[in-house]
Amino acid sequence: MKKKNQPHQKHAKIKRAALGQFGRNEYAILGTTCGKIQQLSKEIIQALSPDFKLAYVDADHKSADEATTHSDTAINAGAYLNYTDKIDFHRFDFKANFDAFQFRVLFNEADMILINGNHFPGRKQVVVIDPVKFESLGRKLDRLTAVQLFILEEGQTTIPDFLKERLLHWAEIPVLQTQNKQGIHDFFKKEMMKSIPPVYGLVLAGGKSTRMGKDKGLIAYHGKPQREYIAEILAELCNKTFLSFRSDQSPETASNFPILKDSFEGLGPFGAILSAFREEPEVAWLVVACDLPMLDKATLNRLLAERNSSKLATCYRSPVNTFPEPLVALWEPKAYPVALQFLAQGYSCPRKVLINSPVKELEVSDGKKLLNVNTPEDMESIKTL
Repeated sequence: MKKKNQPHQKHAKIKRAALGQFGRNEYAILGTTCGKIQQLSKEIIQALSPDFKLAYVDADHKSADEATTHSDTAINAGAYLNYTDKIDFHRFDFKANFDAFQFRVLFNEADMILINGNHFPGRKQVVVIDPVKFESLGRKLDRLTAVQLFILEEGQTTIPDFLKERLLHWAEIPVLQTQNKQGIHDFFKKEMMKSIPPVYGLVLAGGKSTRMGKDKGLIAYHGKPQREYIAEILAELCNKTFLSFRSDQSPETASNFPILKDSFEGLGPFGAILSAFREEPEVAWLVVACDLPMLDKATLNRLLAERNSSKLATCYRSPVNTFPEPLVALWEPKAYPVALQFLAQGYSCPRKVLINSPVKELEVSDGKKLLNVNTPEDMESIKTL
């Protein structure tokens, strides 16, 4: 029974990723001219793009009617969307109202988003101390909610008083000179490394084992239930490890590991992966099926050692069909909204998501490591390997 004056909760509470206007890891650069912000952003992107996927946000001061490059597009004829294959890149021109919900979809794959803070706010900020823009910066003090760095223009040696009054912790914020290009690049690279998501382990133990005739997760290939064996390996590699069960499934035996039940029901392993991200949307999930008796720690550890967090996932290429293997894979947080988009289009196959997304694929050193056992005959055959 709801208590008197208790706020009405109309919608279910679910965990949300910490997102800004455009994405997860965004920095608005402000305090100087647009030209200097654009140049600084290009230099940062050039320095970091070999290792990370970066995006840039800016505004054009010309309308579509004024810009000659737009004069012959379908936008001016009334289309809301015009797509152009530019050979080296793809271009979309929209004539629509965009807000954070649309932006976050478009910028989902970006590891870092640099924003011209003269035009748009960002979840974090970098403030350039440039006297020619003090007046303009003074009008944007409400945007300085999480300043991460001061950059002093040439000739500047101190932080101005109006910023000290606004930012009570100003003395704790790093300061770099604008000519210290390497220092600025190193700062952003360290920020990128700090933002790489932690890894949780997920043992898929929710299958009905119809072909096997008994619960595959309880088969003791290594002197203990296979799901416990895999969970113990993951516990050595991951920050936390969970057993994934169906919503209607009750464990037949006790476990030392927490259980994560499907909240996306009837979708098999795809639903288990989505349920894990719904529970913890800001971590990467090392997902492992419980029917791989030959799988070992070294094979799983390699996924972490060769992880590319800029991709949607790091996975092995199946030795059976050369497709990416989704159930021995490290899924990054950016895979969650993409998987939901596949579901919205009527697809519930995790392999299809990997096939049609940017992923890092590894060749498995020994194909037997990924051999899955689904039937009593399969179980007998592995005894000869």
